[in-house]
Amino acid sequence: MLGALLLLAGCGSSGDSADGSDNEATAAAGESAFPAKVEHKYGTTTVPAEPKRIVSVGLTEQDTILALGYKPIATTEWFGEQPDAVWPWAQAALGDSKPTVLHTTDGFEFEKIAALRPDLILGVNSGMSRADYDKLSRLAPTIPPGKGSTDYFSPWDTQVELIAAALGKPEEGRALVKGIEDDYAKVAAAHPDFQGKTATLSQNAFYDGLLLVYPDGLATEFLTMLGFKINPKLTPLQKEAGKQVAISPERLDVIDADVIVFATEKPSDVPALAKVPTFDKLTAVAENRSVYTDRTLAGALYFISPLSLPYVLERLTPQLEAAVAGKAPRKVATP
Repeated sequence: MLGALLLLAGCGSSGDSADGSDNEATAAAGESAFPAKVEHKYGTTTVPAEPKRIVSVGLTEQDTILALGYKPIATTEWFGEQPDAVWPWAQAALGDSKPTVLHTTDGFEFEKIAALRPDLILGVNSGMSRADYDKLSRLAPTIPPGKGSTDYFSPWDTQVELIAAALGKPEEGRALVKGIEDDYAKVAAAHPDFQGKTATLSQNAFYDGLLLVYPDGLATEFLTMLGFKINPKLTPLQKEAGKQVAISPERLDVIDADVIVFATEKPSDVPALAKVPTFDKLTAVAENRSVYTDRTLAGALYFISPLSLPYVLERLTPQLEAAVAGKAPRKVATP
């Protein structure tokens, strides 16, 4: 399911003022934080005043917006069909708000976005082209991916800092990043057995005969922050920055590592993988050093956001402990 999605994978004037809708963004950013200037891959965007009607057009931006105390008036559905395009780990931060849900099946929904009268459009994880940026900027100040970043899934901390700057909360953004890094560092320090172990992050199934796995730096920070080393055999196979490595069953041996994390989404994913003849030959599989996630945890691994990372830390750590010890169950772990 996720494979095809991830393989794809100036400044404007502000919109009208808020109209009293319950969906309007709220926060306590000081007036002194504005105007805020944000540098990105297409130049510099100025956000003239505290935004009230924030539209999130990227895959995961809603989590960072919520983590910084704002509530977007629109989110974008990536995968999972969660209520309001917000996953369980972020629902508490969303509260009773009911944002409009946008879709990107046929690109950005420009007319729908315009009708929302945004005063800030955030798309740091959106694959936004220059043409898209120019068009969206005519609707409201727009923040695309950062300087030198890939279209999708640049480092999570860079995304946080871009969004925080646009929201007039640069210090809060840095503090948010540091807090998560510190929490991971504490767990890493408590698990010396994690240090230097190689790890592979893999999707849950073969798509068109290929298994998609993640080279170092592509949504793998939750492992490296815990002290793991991402499987170095994958890096030479990456054809394009920001894209996964596609592995055929005949080359499945390259994903073998001290630990393999399979982002499985349902119990039947495990026996489906086992039907591939080379799967059982993986040492990490044979020696019970593989983790099989549930659907929500898989989603959290893909999001790599300020709200999903704490969820991952709490729920994945016990599974990694079992895998490093060679005691991981060969089934989807229950929450």
